[in-house]
Amino acid sequence: MEPILSFVPKEAKTQLKTLLEENGVPVIITKKRVTKHGDFRRKKNGEIAITINHTLNPYRFLITLIHELAHYQVYKTNGFNIKPHGEEWKNSFRMLALPFLTPQIFPDPLCRLFARYLKNPKASTDRDFELVMALRSHDPPSTKIALIDLDQGRQFKIDNGRIFVKLTRRRTRFECQEVASQKSYLFSPQAEVTPL
Repeated sequence: MEPILSFVPKEAKTQLKTLLEENGVPVIITKKRVTKHGDFRRKKNGEIAITINHTLNPYRFLITLIHELAHYQVYKTNGFNIKPHGEEWKNSFRMLALPFLTPQIFPDPLCRLFARYLKNPKASTDRDFELVMALRSHDPPSTKIALIDLDQGRQFKIDNGRIFVKLTRRRTRFECQEVASQKSYLFSPQAEVTPL
């Protein structure tokens, strides 16, 4: 449990340790995955586990861990027979998160934005642009930027090495064209990209 606690804000450690002991679900720290920050799953052998991406952002780690613990609590009561991010999960997530929602743990504006998000939490914090940008401000320095901050017409690279050109905004996403295939793809405004 100590390695897990080293990833969260120090002001949250005692409270989180108690929460983890009460729930007793294994938490596995994984390498960074592009498509998710964490998950709750039943392994092939039937065991239940939570996985969380290795991150140096303690606030993102804590929010993701609480998100996945909410899945575990709903699973204990209802099994896998309900919507993953339905009302049961939203209520559980709120209940678990509220004790951590203090300025001692989450600095402003992160605390305020997380409180707003908890009113109706979505399947991913990545759907709340302002919360994502506030969380990103606590990431370690990087050469990557949010796609929204890249000028139209500029090329960028994503983690798998593919190169794209940023084109136009379409409602909530940006149309981008892959240089090699000339195919168009839609990207989230907060997608982390490497400018070229």
